[in-house]
Amino acid sequence: MVTLVVRFTFAPEDRTEMEEAVRLLAVESRKEPGCVTFVPHRVEGDPDTLVLYEQYRDEKAQAAHRASQHFRKYVVEGLFQRMKERNLENLVALV
Repeated sequence: MVTLVVRFTFAPEDRTEMEEAVRLLAVESRKEPGCVTFVPHRVEGDPDTLVLYEQYRDEKAQAAHRASQHFRKYVVEGLFQRMKERNLENLVALV
């Protein structure tokens, strides 16, 4: 299992558009056969920070996600272009 927590910070004027991008990304990502869960969040008290919690069956499924058309559209051409800061955490399950 591959588990990620990705935190993006955006300018206030980009908030609405970026929230919509992660919602649409979640809808499409959840259709992937190797996606276990994909949950976007807004940080309470910090509306310009979005957090994605993602789990994939394995590294092959994660690679397929990153190669998808929706990843390119919403992440590469969207989130990555507008982010002020990005933090990626790869989690390792203890059980």
